[in-house]
This record gives sequence, C-alpha cells and structure tokens, in this order.
Amino acid sequence: MDIPPRARPDAALPDYRLAFQLAPVGLILSRERHIVDCNERVCAMFGATPQQLIGQSFRILYPSADEYERTGARIAPILNRDGVYADNRVMKRVDGARAGETFWCHVTGRAIDRSAPHAAGIWTFEDLSAQRPVTAVLTPREREVAAQLTRGLTSKEIGRELGMSHRTAEVHRARLMRKYQASTAAELVQKLMGGL
Repeated sequence: MDIPPRARPDAALPDYRLAFQLAPVGLILSRERHIVDCNERVCAMFGATPQQLIGQSFRILYPSADEYERTGARIAPILNRDGVYADNRVMKRVDGARAGETFWCHVTGRAIDRSAPHAAGIWTFEDLSAQRPVTAVLTPREREVAAQLTRGLTSKEIGRELGMSHRTAEVHRARLMRKYQASTAAELVQKLMGGL
C-alpha cells in the first residue's frame, strides 16, 4: 500500500506562508477590525502595498465611514451566532491609477472566537467587478440597499436588515431604478448583477 505524500514521515511540511501569499483569493487576518496581515491578491485587488494596508482599519477599504460602521454592527451578531458571515458589497480601491474606484466584492469572514466576533478573524475577498461593474454613482445607503436587493430581499426585509423603515428602503430602491434606468425591480436586480 502506498502512503500519500502528506502522510510520509520524511515529507516536508507545507509552506503555509507561501500558500497564504499565493492564494487565488484575497486573504486578510484581522484583529479588532484592523488588518494584521494580507496576501498579494488583496494588495492587487485594492491597488495597495502591504505597508499601506497592514495595521490599518478595515475602514480604508470602504467607500464611506458610515458603511464601515453599519457593516461592522450588522455582521457582529451574525458572527457571534454562526461564527461565519458572507455577503456581496461595494468596496473601494485604495491607491494607484484606480484609487477611489468602487467595485463589487464578495466577502466571507470567520471569527476565531464567536463570543468576540471582531477580536480576530480570517477574511476572504473576491473582486466581482469583471462580472458586475458599478455603473452609477451611488450614495452609501444606495450601495447598501443595492447589495440587499441582489440577495432577493423585499423592501420590508431590507428595512429590517439595514435598520430603516421599509418606506425608506423603497425610496432608495426607486432612486436606484432611476439611476440604472430600470422599469421594474427585476430589471434593476438584473442590471445590478451585471446583466443588460
């Protein structure tokens, strides 16, 4: 019987640091919503160097301070309950020729300790801009409502999720429909998802 290479006593241990750096998705290790370490893919995605990101608050990756604060408040109870969280959201490039540009990003995180969800975590980032470009100038709340619409939520559900009335969610949805020149909610979602 052949022993798999990993099980052989003489096999070298994997180089986890190299695996972290070369992972095909962006990876960030965090502590209290600050970047402790990040890989090459994160740097390329956000247009920044490790020196520009390590030690910084996650705030640097958000289009606005309000979105950073509201997202942190929204995900903490979910991380506390489940230990993991995932969503699609609009993020911001940090430096370089595309500094300040917003883009859709799939973010997944895991709390090291559920009882202290922001104390330490592991986060992945996947740039969705090739399939889902941001084609309109949106306010912070419009970006948040757009993210919830792409999840298939109703105005009432969006209101509960974002801590606003369903009527306010409807106002933001109507503004998004005008900006994306969509005649129906389904057409708006399709345009937000990169279709049409």
